[in-house]
Amino acid sequence: MRKIDWHVVPWLAVLYLLNFLDRGNIGNARLYNMQNDLHITDSQYLVALTVFFFPYSLFEPPSNIALRRLRPSRWLSFIMLVWGIAMTLHGVIRNYGGLVGLRFLLGLAEAGMYPGVVFYMSCWYKRSELGTRVAVFFSSATVAGAFSGLLAAAIHNMDGIGGKPGWAWIFILEGLFTVICAVASFFILQDFSDTAKFLTETERVWVVRRLQDDMKFSAAGETFKMKYVWQSLRDWKTWIAMGIYMGFDGPLFSFSLFLPTIISQVGFEATVANLLSVPVYAWACVVTVSVGFIGDRLGRRGIINLVLFSIGLVGYIILISSTNPSLSYFAVYLAASAIYPTIPNSVAWVSGNVEGSYKRSATLGMAIGWGNLNGAVTSNVYRAVDKPWYRLGHGITMAYVGIGWLCSLAFMLLLQRENAKREAGLRDEVIEGEHNLNAREENGCYKSVEEARMEKGDDWSGFKYSL
Repeated sequence: MRKIDWHVVPWLAVLYLLNFLDRGNIGNARLYNMQNDLHITDSQYLVALTVFFFPYSLFEPPSNIALRRLRPSRWLSFIMLVWGIAMTLHGVIRNYGGLVGLRFLLGLAEAGMYPGVVFYMSCWYKRSELGTRVAVFFSSATVAGAFSGLLAAAIHNMDGIGGKPGWAWIFILEGLFTVICAVASFFILQDFSDTAKFLTETERVWVVRRLQDDMKFSAAGETFKMKYVWQSLRDWKTWIAMGIYMGFDGPLFSFSLFLPTIISQVGFEATVANLLSVPVYAWACVVTVSVGFIGDRLGRRGIINLVLFSIGLVGYIILISSTNPSLSYFAVYLAASAIYPTIPNSVAWVSGNVEGSYKRSATLGMAIGWGNLNGAVTSNVYRAVDKPWYRLGHGITMAYVGIGWLCSLAFMLLLQRENAKREAGLRDEVIEGEHNLNAREENGCYKSVEEARMEKGDDWSGFKYSL
């Protein structure tokens, strides 16, 4: 398992760090006169942010299906190459039209990375192991947030070199580094556990069997069938999961895009604001990894979600009511404590309750896609006319956190109810040659238990949901 950890998690963390860094560095560049140089208004800047989210959200479900069919090493590296080129070109644009076009291309290319990596990791680890690994992987987003402030402050010193302003060099240098890492990914990324070259044949068989023992019966090369996508669309878990993802993805984007702006407007200049964002993200990193570890040990991901969302509600209530810069800065830490650790905890919770690799990829793609689509809303809620306290933006973000809290509660209670029905025998299938008084034909008729498990996935009566 340590061999798998070292081959799978670190490089994925690097890729997601670049994904998050390239997506959010426009917030840092804005503080260094980007808007004035491009001659764009506040409303045009918000439109440019919004344009990113439509392809970013809509392309996520089909991207996950493409990843399963085309192999992770090829697909993830390709989309990374495209967004690296798009990011580099941000540094040479001259007007509003160029910015909008590149933000659209960036959203299209970045769409497949996060849901693709989450699905990819779920094909390597048991349900009780996934939370910690996803937390370590996702903590790179918090590192990116901290690193972006430091990097932007450092790169801005190149202002005037080559006739380009400092904000342009932020895009150019970070974009070129992404292109280099994309090329390296073609050779570094492994595919799935049943074909991994760094494992021996014995180890590959062991990995597949342990996943099958964890109720991941599709671990060994499931064949694509359209019915798996329809199973996801008909499953109530998919739709409630979309509400949970909405609850943290909306706040995530408003937080990452506007944190430097929020800090600068409560009394700090641009470079200081960028630097003050660093400890906020460092704290979020510590909390994210800690919650991932606790979630795997306790297994009570629903309760953890409710506690985290509650902390977020407290943070945004303070932000709405506060007129004290120090208190507002403290509330930002509470918001970060809720938003970032909730994401890997929810990812592990949802993916662990959906069986079948294609169904799981479709469910994760839809949930993450819908969550990210709400970034189109939250990227517009921090308006310049509301500065310095941005109460409208904080209020809307708090409403998103409330939606996440309610959907997490509903998800937990409904899973609990379904487990009780299965324990009572109300979901038992008719198995040929077996005498079972609880078996019902409406639950399906199968030749063997193994056939029922493979056909029904997490709908199988023996599948127990994790709460």
